Amino acid sequence: MLHATLKQLRYFVVAGELKSVTRAAEQLHVSQPSISAAIAHLEEASGVQLFVRHHAQGLSLTTAGTQLLGRARSLLYDADSLMQFAISLGEEIAGPLNMAAFHTFAPIFMPRLMQSFLTQFPRVVPQCDEGHQVDIVEGLREGRYELGLIYDMQVPEDIEFQPLCRFPPYAAVAPDHPLAAHERLTIDMLSEYPMVLLDWPMSRDYFLSLFIDAPRQPKIAHRATSLGMVRGLVANGFGFSLLNVPPGRHLALDGKSFRTIPLDGEVRALTVGMATLKGVRLSPAAQAMGEFLKHSELSQAET
Repeated sequence: MLHATLKQLRYFVVAGELKSVTRAAEQLHVSQPSISAAIAHLEEASGVQLFVRHHAQGLSLTTAGTQLLGRARSLLYDADSLMQFAISLGEEIAGPLNMAAFHTFAPIFMPRLMQSFLTQFPRVVPQCDEGHQVDIVEGLREGRYELGLIYDMQVPEDIEFQPLCRFPPYAAVAPDHPLAAHERLTIDMLSEYPMVLLDWPMSRDYFLSLFIDAPRQPKIAHRATSLGMVRGLVANGFGFSLLNVPPGRHLALDGKSFRTIPLDGEVRALTVGMATLKGVRLSPAAQAMGEFLKHSELSQAET
């Protein structure tokens, strides 16, 4: 049989069960010609006669029609079951959840958050990649991620951004740095010393923008493309750095320590938020994660 639709098969099955085009049309709330056309199409496509028409007495199935009725009924049942299964996928909080978070805070917050989330939704399988802001946004557009955790920096118009927490910038210095004894620092004070710059897209622009109103631009002594390298250079005395995510332990990977000092003055804090692609309906797992993040430790993590 070629090119038969489920609707045509359903019309045929009901007509065969009721042995009447008229009664089938009434039960399915369609016109009699629609039922007749479906039957005629199936007979033409199959090359066999499915019904014997009795004038004023309805229909009776042929041998071929009886055989097809059984198979069609089974197929329609399977189709209905498949739709119910598809609907359940949209209701059950289970299955894969692909996310991405910015490099700086992904390793600090996401493993603990995912573990806590799984205590409430154990059938979800979360996966969180790390990436730069532009890569996360591109992943949302391409459908690789349902959720992204990004900063409020150059958020495109097609991205929905829901703020979660604010991270003010702070200075990181070695214990023997000339400024290490201060309880608070200003951008003007920092501009007199060598700087270790976290050289990531958007991040570098943000940190350098803090010096726009300073009397001197920063003396960039080193550029690093990993947070671990920044911490290591700072702890080993190569200069101060500006960061904004809580550092956790004040240690570099080589075991040397550094100190963090808050900044005075009007310095713009960065806001971390949940990013989704506008117009996309999130899976139940992604919706559950969104609600979870709104009430998680991340939403209370402002430094």
